[in-house]
Amino acid sequence: MSGKGAPELSVRNVGDLRVAVIAAQWHQQVMDGLVDGALRALHDLGIDEPTLLRVPGSWELPVVAKVLAGRGYDAIVALGVVIRGGTPHFEYVCQGVTQGLTQVCVDTGVPIGFGVLTCDTEEQALDRAGIEGSNEDKGHEAVTAAVATAALVPLMPTAHERQDVTSDQGQV
Repeated sequence: MSGKGAPELSVRNVGDLRVAVIAAQWHQQVMDGLVDGALRALHDLGIDEPTLLRVPGSWELPVVAKVLAGRGYDAIVALGVVIRGGTPHFEYVCQGVTQGLTQVCVDTGVPIGFGVLTCDTEEQALDRAGIEGSNEDKGHEAVTAAVATAALVPLMPTAHERQDVTSDQGQV
C-alpha cells in the first residue's frame, strides 16, 4: 500500500478558507470516489461551501488551477486518474499534469492538493479511490494536505523572525 507512512495531520479552525476542487471526468467510478472523499474531508474540516469544477481530463487540471489561483482561493485540490495503456501517452500526460500543477503552485503560492492517481491498472485506481473496499482515500488525503498547507502559509515567519511552525499537532 502506497499510503504507508503517511502523516496524521490535525487541522483546525479552517472553515473560512476558500477551497476549490477540480476533478477530471475520465474513469467515472474512480473519480466519483475521489470527489466524494474530497467533499467529505472538506465537510469534516468545516468548509461547507467549496467550489467544485469538472474538467474533461487530467490534462486540463493545471490551466484551471492557474485561473483559480489568481481568483483568491486559499487552496486548490486537483483530482484525476491516468491509467497506463500500451503507448507512451501515459508518461506524457502524467509528466505534463505533474509539472503543470507544480508550476502553478510555485508561481502563485497557492497550495494544491495532488490527488491525481497514476496507476498501471484500473484495479489500482479503484483501490485508492476511497470507495467501498478501497485501501486508501486519495481524495480525502489531497484535501487534508492542501488545507493544512494553506493554514500554515499565513503563519510562516519572515526572515527576521524565528519560530517553529507546523501544520500538525494543533498548532494551526
